[in-house]
Amino acid sequence: MTEKGLIEMSVESVRKYLTKFGVESRIMEFTESSATVELAAAVVGVIPARIAKTLSFKTPEGAMLIVAAGDAKIDNRKFKDKFGYKAKMLSADEVAEMIGHPVGGVCPFDLKDGVDVFLDESMKRFESVFPAAGSPSSAIEFTCDELFECSQAKEWIDVCKLPDA
Repeated sequence: MTEKGLIEMSVESVRKYLTKFGVESRIMEFTESSATVELAAAVVGVIPARIAKTLSFKTPEGAMLIVAAGDAKIDNRKFKDKFGYKAKMLSADEVAEMIGHPVGGVCPFDLKDGVDVFLDESMKRFESVFPAAGSPSSAIEFTCDELFECSQAKEWIDVCKLPDA
């Protein structure tokens, strides 16, 4: 399948998945790329920290996602203390195969079986955040509670560090 075909399928699968929560009409699709925190912030019109970036990590069983504020970075010590192993991100090829969404559009919705989702506390500073919706040119606005429900996250965790103010 072409990358364009994967992206179109991914957005449609996310839209269908979000129907069960009644929020599918809130998906925003752009003509510009929103594939990075900076690009997403510009196209959505918010500060980069309010972009909910979805990070893909290897686990002993396969893969997991951690959704964090756009300005947060994984703290390797906190990650290892929480999960018992070193943080190792998936390669671009592994992301599409193991998660089910293209790089730049990875989101915590409509995932392959066995992918756990964790939400980082760094997002709780904001009334709402903007994760991708399955493509490098999409987003959806959620409160933290809505994101927890719609992503079917396992738990809120603290594995990130914020930039010095």
